[in-house]
Amino acid sequence: MTGARTVDAVRDLLRDAAATYAGTPHAATLTTAAQRLDGPLRVAFAGRVKAGKSTLLNALVGQRLAATDATECTRLVTTYVDGPAARAWAVLPTGERRQVAFVREGGQTRVDLGALAVEDVARLVVEYPSSRLEHLTLVDTPGLASARGEVSARTQEFLLGDADGADGADAVLYMLRQVHESDVDFLRAFHADDDTWAVTPVNAVGVLSRADETGGGRPDALATAESIAARYRADPRVRALVQTVVPVCGLLGLAAVELTQARYEHVASLAAEPAHVLLSADRFLRAAGAVPSDARAALLDDLGLFGVRLAVGAVRDGSAPDAAALAAVLRGASRLDDVRDLLLHRFVARSGALQAQRALRAVETLVARVPVAGADRLARRCDEVVAGAHDLVELRLLADLRTGEIDVGDDAARDEAERLLGALGDDPRTRLGLPAAGHGAGADEPDDPGRQVGAAEVRAAAVAALRSWQRRAAHPFAGPDVRRVTEVLRRTCEGIAAAAR
Repeated sequence: MTGARTVDAVRDLLRDAAATYAGTPHAATLTTAAQRLDGPLRVAFAGRVKAGKSTLLNALVGQRLAATDATECTRLVTTYVDGPAARAWAVLPTGERRQVAFVREGGQTRVDLGALAVEDVARLVVEYPSSRLEHLTLVDTPGLASARGEVSARTQEFLLGDADGADGADAVLYMLRQVHESDVDFLRAFHADDDTWAVTPVNAVGVLSRADETGGGRPDALATAESIAARYRADPRVRALVQTVVPVCGLLGLAAVELTQARYEHVASLAAEPAHVLLSADRFLRAAGAVPSDARAALLDDLGLFGVRLAVGAVRDGSAPDAAALAAVLRGASRLDDVRDLLLHRFVARSGALQAQRALRAVETLVARVPVAGADRLARRCDEVVAGAHDLVELRLLADLRTGEIDVGDDAARDEAERLLGALGDDPRTRLGLPAAGHGAGADEPDDPGRQVGAAEVRAAAVAALRSWQRRAAHPFAGPDVRRVTEVLRRTCEGIAAAAR
């Protein structure tokens, strides 16, 4: 059972669970959880105060939807969804929705609660017509380690959700800004101590945000940030908490989207000024030149000092002869496309399995915590769904490999198993470590993803991977963990080979 069949099976299970818990406070939330299976994947942005969550969200959407200043609405969990018009709703603790003012002024966006106090609102929902929100619902959460404890508590309550799974996210982007031991503690704090589906290494990615500020914004800041991210990726403690860690600069990504011809002309004028003008922000703002002080301040706000240096350098060396070229330079430096690819290939591509997994965990947890008449039958149905849904089996095994619950003997074998299970992406070629579809054709052959040679290559690689793991499992010293992984990978490889025929 894979894909849509898994979602259908879990939806039926949720309906059965809602009927079993009819008359209790859990019935309505189980029904809501069933409805969520048909909706976009919900991805939450979490991190410490001023970690760059809202800026990255705006850059990914291509619009300044999330407030980046210290307005009181930054103290609320805010969900951004595709809608027919730009409007906002305040959701009260009772579930009642009240429309509130959605104001865009001075290039910024804010939500005006009117007569409502922040304490009266459970969360905000912002609708905005955007193709980028069709398959992803983005959730901005209040900063952690806030001076106001109740603000951080809102984020923790949302991420961990409740026993029925009505709250929470299907996937999480952790924004890491500081580089010290407390980062790992911060990540670990949002992993449930029990077996609930909250935040796991299967549905979480670490983002080393504000990469341009690494090392004080030196010229090698981005390279330093990548080195730090690589060190995180190799850390066993971090591996057990997130899929991967990538550096990103949301500020540069957003600036690339918003770059105008007038702003480019200001950068071009700065390229003619002496190099020492860019030694510090204060010197840059106070310099006398063709660019007025208010335009300099706007450039500094939009790009940061590192971004201004990068943009001016690109104009000087000829790599940004026009606004479009400069936007491409800024976008490449931001690494925004890397984050978008992660969202698409590791989350959206297997969104059905992630959403079904979360919903299934909700039923399993509820049955264990609140046993009622018929709960035993529901528990058996949960086991049957998992047994028949190979994509869910893969997710659980992948989580066990990342956390070290299962040991296959060496890092190379572990990495191969994780790749075959879809840790790097759900596409069969990615799982098998093959080049992208169409690669490898002769110089005169068209790049045809559906060519027969590609299918044969996929089948051969799947069979080779299967035989390799079967030999490993047949070794006299192979333990039960290796045999369990091999059995799951057998179904995985057989499925890939069959689909490639």
